[in-house]
Amino acid sequence: MTFASPAVPSNKLALWELFCARHAIAQSAVPLFDCDVQGRAVAVPFGQNRRLVLRRSAAMEALLVRQVERVMADPSTGGLGLEGVLYMMHWRDSAGRVLPLYIGRAGKYGKGHGNLSANLVSIRTNTGKFARWGSNYAYHIGDLSAAACPGHDAGRCSPKYRRWAARLFVDAPSLAPAPREPVWFWATAWGPQSHSIWADFEPCSLAFQEYLLIGVASELFSGVLLNEEGVNRPGPAPSQTHADADL
Repeated sequence: MTFASPAVPSNKLALWELFCARHAIAQSAVPLFDCDVQGRAVAVPFGQNRRLVLRRSAAMEALLVRQVERVMADPSTGGLGLEGVLYMMHWRDSAGRVLPLYIGRAGKYGKGHGNLSANLVSIRTNTGKFARWGSNYAYHIGDLSAAACPGHDAGRCSPKYRRWAARLFVDAPSLAPAPREPVWFWATAWGPQSHSIWADFEPCSLAFQEYLLIGVASELFSGVLLNEEGVNRPGPAPSQTHADADL
């Protein structure tokens, strides 16, 4: 698929491309889904009710486990160590440019002072949570599967993940949904030494970096990005503005 160049200031595109280059996102990303020989995403039974969930690729799981274990093994505290994992689901255009579909994070600590996040603990066996990409409901793969695969309770199929399924797949819901384009996944352990998208904000916290990336990406790739929080939303059309002023 060929994507048109974003109609935004060139300096923002330069920031995005430099960030992607410094983190080697295109080179180190891996397929998100396990796909069959026809390129369709494989769905497998999961949980006590054996509901169908999309299977993560082995490469994706290995990448995420490696980055999470880097975070969990870091003994540094007080803002000096690795804070968690920054991740991105994306497409690529015909020139190899990274087109972000979803940007997010999984922090090292959860609720309560000093408590390690349940999303990251025991990452090798924690398939239900799996650093926010778990197969349980309320996690990305689980909720996407509710929209992309048949047999899930209708109450589990949220508008957010129906949007995801419609963006990612040609024929969802399906027993083996066909991706519109190859879906890539990138993740990195984030800490004070990590390069921010804006050098003026280095060192940059994981939470702030997530919002910086989402803000820039929402201007560059508004027709692709699936994030709902932290995006730059267009204002009302002039006619709407005048109409509202007359009320």
